[in-house]
Parts: sequence; C-alpha cells; structure tokens
Amino acid sequence: MIAVTCILAYMLYDSNRQNAEMQELFAIEKEELESEYSTYAIQYDELKLQITNDSLMVKLEQEKLRTQQLLEELKQTKATDAAEITRLKKELKTVRAVMRGYVLQIDSLNRINEKLVNENRRVRARYQEASQTITNLSEEKEALTEKVNLASQLDASNITMYPAKANGKEIRKIKKAKKIVIGFTIAKNITTATGEKSIYVRITTPDGNVLTKNANNTFTYENRNINYSIRTDIEYTGDEQTLTLYWDVEEFLQGGKYLVHIFADGNMIGYSEFNIK
Repeated sequence: MIAVTCILAYMLYDSNRQNAEMQELFAIEKEELESEYSTYAIQYDELKLQITNDSLMVKLEQEKLRTQQLLEELKQTKATDAAEITRLKKELKTVRAVMRGYVLQIDSLNRINEKLVNENRRVRARYQEASQTITNLSEEKEALTEKVNLASQLDASNITMYPAKANGKEIRKIKKAKKIVIGFTIAKNITTATGEKSIYVRITTPDGNVLTKNANNTFTYENRNINYSIRTDIEYTGDEQTLTLYWDVEEFLQGGKYLVHIFADGNMIGYSEFNIK
C-alpha cells in the first residue's frame, strides 16, 4: 500500500512539474511578444525624429498609439489564453508590415540632419537593448522547449525477454526455442501526443546481428535507417499500456547476451540486456 501511495505521489509530482514547465514556456512566449511590441513603439519615436512632415508625423503617432494599445491588451492577457495570444501575434505581423512601409517612405525623403544624430544613437541603443532582451528570451524559450519535448517522450520499462515453445510457454534454452517473447510497459504520460504510434523492437544476438525478417524492415533513427525485429502499431491514449510481442524463431540461435532496444516517435524509449543459455 505504501509503495502504491509513493508511486501515485511521484506521478502527481511529475505531472505538476511538467505542467509548470509548459506554463513557464507560455509565459516566456508572452514576454517575448511584449518585448517586440515595446521595440516597435520605440522605433516610432525614432522615425518621428527623422521627419518634418506634419501629416506623416500624425500618422506615426497614431501607429505608435495603436502599438501601445496592443501592448496593453497583451499585458492584460493571461499567458494561458492561447486564442488571445494567437490574435496578438497576428496583430504584430501587421504592425511589423506597417513599420516597414514607413521606414521605406521616410528613407526615400532623406531628411535626416546632423542635429538628430545624437538622439538617434540614444534611441538605437534602447532598440539594441530591447533586441538583446528578445534574443535572450528566445534562447531561454528554446531551452525550455527542449525540456518540454524530453518530458513528452514515451518511456518503456519492465522489459522482459525469454525463449518459448510454439505455444508461448517459457523454456530455459534458446537453442530449443520456437519463439522469443518480448514484454514491456509504456508508462503513462499526459504530455505526450495521443493517437496511433508505431513501436519498433530491435533484438541483437550475442554475435552482434539484429534479428530481422527482411532487410527492408527499417525505420528512421537519428537521421539514418536501421533495421528492426518487430513492429507493432498501438493507439496511445496517454495511459499506461503493457505490450507482449513475439519473434518467430526461424534461425539458429546461440546462448549468450541478447540486447533489446525499443523505439517510438524517432526516440529510443527503452533498453535492456538478457543472458540466455
């Protein structure tokens, strides 16, 4: 009973940890958007310093106010509000396009004079500082994304392997085996995408060969195609699943150390060694 309680407590802790990491990722993405909006608001001030055209000045001020309004909406939005964050991402694309248009228009006027150089440098320094903040946030986001991806990988445990008769009954000596029975459990993982998944098992014999029925039986792992012994397709729901797979022995097998590797979604999710007589 104590062991079950400990397992449940660990699973709850692991689930809360993974959810916390995903929430942290959403918060970083929101902060990154806020930095970009702030940067464009600063750039409108910079552009206003480069012109004397009153009509264009009014338009720039309007766009700056609109950018600041969107920034305030973003600040009031919860990081977990995916729909609103998505909308403000689209609005940012519009802000970026409008900014590019004004930059081209102002550059064509070529009315920057020496009096504005020092002020421009100050604003550019602020822009560079904001850009560095965006870079730092992007790097932090990338690192956290990697952690979330690792947490979402499947995990195969309790791996077993034994020689068996044709009816699946276990025997001691591999030389008399008609089947090899492989069993394992895929752990519960609420962060893994559900749906159909292909599970690949590689059985390596003591002489280093991978058992396979056909040389074309391959899958992709670390940018190369490798052979598999057994493949099965499952409907993964996020809950724990126990699988038993069978290899029909049609070759001479000797006693020694056998290796079992299990793969899914391009990742190795389990490994074990077995000494069989």
